[in-house]
Amino acid sequence: MEEDQKEAEASLTPPAVSDDDPQNMSDIQQNLYEDAFKLLWEMKMRKRQGKPNLPDTVTELGTEDGCKVYLVGTAHFSESSRKDVVTTIQEVQPDVVVVELCQYRVSMLKMDEKTLLKEAREINLDKLQQAIKQNGVMSGLMQMLLLKVSAHITEQLGMAPGGEFREAFKEAGKVPFCKFHLGDRPIPITFKRAIAALSIWQKVKLAWGLCFLSDPISKDDVEKCKQKDLLEQMMSEMIGEFPDLHRTIVAERDVYLAYMLKQAAKPLELPLALGPEPSQQIPSVVVGVVGMGHIPGIEKNWNNLLNIQELMSVPPPSLAAKVFKFAVKVTLMGLMGYGCYRVGKGTIQLMLSRPFIQRYLHTFTNEIF
Repeated sequence: MEEDQKEAEASLTPPAVSDDDPQNMSDIQQNLYEDAFKLLWEMKMRKRQGKPNLPDTVTELGTEDGCKVYLVGTAHFSESSRKDVVTTIQEVQPDVVVVELCQYRVSMLKMDEKTLLKEAREINLDKLQQAIKQNGVMSGLMQMLLLKVSAHITEQLGMAPGGEFREAFKEAGKVPFCKFHLGDRPIPITFKRAIAALSIWQKVKLAWGLCFLSDPISKDDVEKCKQKDLLEQMMSEMIGEFPDLHRTIVAERDVYLAYMLKQAAKPLELPLALGPEPSQQIPSVVVGVVGMGHIPGIEKNWNNLLNIQELMSVPPPSLAAKVFKFAVKVTLMGLMGYGCYRVGKGTIQLMLSRPFIQRYLHTFTNEIF
C-alpha cells in the first residue's frame, strides 16, 4: 500500500524545471501563450451574438467571402450616436473597427472632453498659421472657415465633436484581437481638391456664407438630424449650389470610405494556437463608424470595383487661381505696410523681428522673383 501511495504521489508531482534549461522555459511560455490566446478567443466568440440586437442606425453589408460589415450611421454631436456605437461593438465583438477619421484628426481620440471643447472654441492666429502651412493659403483658409462652423455648433450645444469616434476607440480596446483603422481620406487632399473645383467667385461666395453663420441650434435639432448628420446637413445647405464642391467633400469620400471598409473586411487567418489545421480562415466582422450622410453613398458603391488612386491626386492650380492668390497676398502685404506706417518705426522693427513675419516675407519674395 505504501509503495502504491508513493507511486500515486509521484505521478501527481509536476516535473522539476530547471531555470538553467531555456528550452523547457520557452516551451512553458509558449504553452501559456497558446492557452491564454484560446481563452480570450473563446470569450470573444461567446460574447459575439449570432443575431445581434442592433440600433436602427446600423446598416449591415456583406462580402463575397462571407465577411460582415456593420455601419453605424452617426451624428457627430449626438449623445445617442455614442450609445449606438458602444452597443454595436459590444454586440458583434468585431475583428476590426473603422472610423471616419484620417491621420490629421486622430489626436481627438485621446483628448478629454474639456480639452476638445476648448480647442473647438478657440480659433486663433497659431491655428491659422498651421492650417496655411499644412494645406496652402486657400485650403488653409477654407479649413479655418469649416472649423468655424464646427465651433459654432460646439458653442451652441456645449458638446465637443467626435464623441462617437472616441467611444469606438475605447470599446475596440476592450475587444480581444480587435484592430482599429482610420478610414477617411487625408483632410489636406480633400480641401485642396475642393478648392481646385471652385471658381474664384464661388470661393468668395462660399467663404461669405461660412463667415456669417449664426443660426441657433438646439440638442433636439441634433437628434432630429440622426437621418442626416447635422454638420453635413449644414454644409450641404451651404454647398448645394456648388455641385463640384459636394462631389469632392461628400461623394468622393463615400467612395474612399467604402474602399477602406472593404479592405478591412477580409477573411482572418487563424494562428496555429487555435487548431492543428494550417492557414485556416474565417470571415471577419467589421464595425464602421461614419456620419449618417455617408451611408447611402457607401451602400451605392459597395458592390463596385473601386479605385482610389485618382481620388488621392491634387490637380494643379489654374492661372486664375494663381492670380487670385497673388492678389490676396499683395493686399495683405499692403494692409500690413499701411498699418506699420500708422503705428510707427519701433513697431515696424518689432514686427519684422518676428520669425513668422520673416518666413512669410521670405516665401512671398521668392514667389514674386
